[in-house]
Amino acid sequence: MSDHSAIEWTDATWNPVTGCTKVSPGCTNCYAATFAERFRDVPGHHFEHGFDLTLRPTRLTQPLHWRRPRRIFVNSMSDLFHADVPADYITRVFAVMAAAPQHTFQVLTKRHARMRTLLNLPDFAPTVRALAATDYGATNTVGWAWPLPNVWLGVSVENQKWADLRIPALLRTPAAVRFLSAEPLLGPIDLKQAVRTMGSERGHGLTASFVHAGGCCQRRFHGIDWVIAGGESGPAARPAHPDWFRSLREQCDSAQVPFFFKQWGMFAPASEEQPRGPIVLVDQLGRTHSPRIGVFAPADAVRMRRLTKHRAGRVLDGRTHEAFPAPPTGRAEAMPARGAA
Repeated sequence: MSDHSAIEWTDATWNPVTGCTKVSPGCTNCYAATFAERFRDVPGHHFEHGFDLTLRPTRLTQPLHWRRPRRIFVNSMSDLFHADVPADYITRVFAVMAAAPQHTFQVLTKRHARMRTLLNLPDFAPTVRALAATDYGATNTVGWAWPLPNVWLGVSVENQKWADLRIPALLRTPAAVRFLSAEPLLGPIDLKQAVRTMGSERGHGLTASFVHAGGCCQRRFHGIDWVIAGGESGPAARPAHPDWFRSLREQCDSAQVPFFFKQWGMFAPASEEQPRGPIVLVDQLGRTHSPRIGVFAPADAVRMRRLTKHRAGRVLDGRTHEAFPAPPTGRAEAMPARGAA
C-alpha cells in the first residue's frame, strides 16, 4: 500500500493482489507489467515472480490501520476480478472495504462480466457483511447499506468497442458510484451509444436507475457518475487525437457529469512553446502519419509532439479538468472499523 500516490485521481493505492494478464488493446503497454517484470527472478524482491498473478493476504487489512480518510485505488498493480482471483478472496476484499467506511475505495476493472456476476449473487452481500463483522472488526451493522456507499466501481473503456461491452455490464452491477476510465484513450467514444447497447438488450430506454439505502435515486448520464480520460505514457506510447478528449468532456458537460483529464501522456498537441521533440500526425482513427511535406495524411490529422509525460502535462484547451463525483445521496452509515478514526 502506498500513501501519496502519483496517480492524479486518488490519494493512495492498496494491492491485495498483484499481477495480471492482458485482455484488450488498452493493456498492450501496461505500466504495471513493465514495472514488475524489471524485477523478475531477483531473489527476495516483492516482484520476484514478475507480473504473475499473486494473492497478497498479508495486505488485506492494511486500510483498517489508516485513520485519515483517503481515496484508495484498489489493485493499481492488478485486476481484482481476474479469473484467477478466488471469489472468496474478492469477498474478503469487499469485507475490508465495508469495515473501513472512513475511506473511499476506487475499484477499476477490465473484467466487467465477472464483476457483474459476482456482485449480483444473492449471497455476496450477506457474506461480505458477516466477514466484516467476524473477521475485520466491524462493530455495528445497524447502518448496513448495499451497495457499499464508500466503494466506487469503474471499468476501463479505451475505445468504442470496449465501451459498448463494459459500460452495460457496469450499469448492471450494484454500485454507489460508477465511473469510467478512458485511459489510455485509443479512439473516440460515444457514451450514449454504449448505453443504447444496454437498452436494446434489455428492451428499455436509455435511463438506468438503482436502489440503495436512501431509496430509488435517478442517476445522471444514465448511471455513469464520473469520467476519467488520459493518454498513454511509456516508451511505446500511442498518441491520442485531441478531439477524442474534447468529445468526452463535452458529453460530460452536457450531462452534468464530472470530468477528470488525467494526462496527455507522451504526446501533446504541437506548439512553438514546447521543447524540441519529434512530430507525428494523428488522425481520428488513431493512425499516425509522417509530417514531411508531400506525404499524404487525412484532413482530420493533427500535429502531436512527443515529449515526456511531465512536459506534456494535463492541460486541455487551457484548463485543468479535475472534477470528482459527489458522495451518493441517501448515504447510510457504514460499519465502523474497530480502532479507526
